[in-house]
Amino acid sequence: MKRVLSIILGGGAGTRLYPLTKYRAKPAVSLAGMYRLIDIPVSNCINSDILKIYVLTQFNSASLNRHISKAYNFSTFSDGFVEVLAAQQTPDSPSWFEGTADAVRKYLWMFEEADVDEFIILSGDHLYRMDYCDYVLKHRESGADVTLSVVPIGYKTASSFGLMKVDENNQIVEFSEKPKGEALEKMKVDTTAMGLSPEESEEKPFIASMGIYVFKKQVLIDLLNKYPDQTDFGKEIIPASARDYNVQAYLFKGYWEDIGTIEAFYEANIALTNQPDPAFSFFKENAPIYTRSRYLPPSKLQDCHVTESIISPGCILKECRVHNSVIGLRQRIHADCEIDSSLVMGCDYYEATDESGQFDTGSKIPMGIGEGSVIRRAIIDKNARIGRNVQIINKDNVEEAERESEGYYIRSGIVVVIKNAVIPDNTVI
Repeated sequence: MKRVLSIILGGGAGTRLYPLTKYRAKPAVSLAGMYRLIDIPVSNCINSDILKIYVLTQFNSASLNRHISKAYNFSTFSDGFVEVLAAQQTPDSPSWFEGTADAVRKYLWMFEEADVDEFIILSGDHLYRMDYCDYVLKHRESGADVTLSVVPIGYKTASSFGLMKVDENNQIVEFSEKPKGEALEKMKVDTTAMGLSPEESEEKPFIASMGIYVFKKQVLIDLLNKYPDQTDFGKEIIPASARDYNVQAYLFKGYWEDIGTIEAFYEANIALTNQPDPAFSFFKENAPIYTRSRYLPPSKLQDCHVTESIISPGCILKECRVHNSVIGLRQRIHADCEIDSSLVMGCDYYEATDESGQFDTGSKIPMGIGEGSVIRRAIIDKNARIGRNVQIINKDNVEEAERESEGYYIRSGIVVVIKNAVIPDNTVI
């Protein structure tokens, strides 16, 4: 895999994940209490022995740069690297990234110089574990110019994806963007030919792009130069390439989730607490998910009732109840609190306190969850200060709301408390 260069697309402004992207790039959003979204594709690359990795981003990239610089330092005896390439304006290219393909095109001068045979292009907002070695080898064996990784899907979600059809050689012959009705029926594929059982094929008769591509080096260069006005891989470059190139499909049968929306992000995090076998597990010794080493103390739980939850390092929980929730780094939860089906992202630093949780903050609300507070079906972003006897329960069952001045949003019925927000004592949301 030393002949493969990885390009991870950091995404645009991350509007679907706002307000989690208010202060950070989408790949820098916290995941499972102690990871970042970017750790997923980077770890997949490292586990696949692909060690030349670029991350393209342009919005709020400071925390992403800091995370990558502290998490991924390869040996000086290796040619491996993980490097952020931020959008920049030049005399020849005065605009920012205008799409996935445009982002790669703007750094094509650098990628052309790379001594590699293939580029693997990845997304920064998916949750999955994949062996890219097998993917690249299948690409080489098929003689493909471009290979798309695809997942089998059923009727329920098919109209939300770009679908494709393949011939008997797995060559892609037709694309359709989010088809419905009769157009959807025309995109059915016999997925038994791709390795699914008859039962699985009947349940999932469509194939959708995962937004993961392998290109021969020169093919990518030629395509980006041939279609200079096309800015998106999935909607423009890939369908156009099928006319003149051998574009193959690689069927991925494992767990894969697009977590680019608040609802999908929330559900994927909460699903990690499922027992005994969550759909995605971080407990894989032969394919670990890497992240920054923080050297935090183990968490301390004082007379707590915790069920089906994840508690990250460095936390202190006191006489509280936590159920079906993910608790992030350095989080403080005080007495008589109830946390249910929630993602609490934790804190970036400790405030002055002793281990009993007593703060010397005067009248200021300390970071963490104050005494007697109740949080249900919510996302609490980092460094939030939740006062005493606060109820974050969406009591009016609101689906969508923007209350930025009050420190929170509601997305798909999920209350999202903004990073650094202060929620006063006795507040009811």
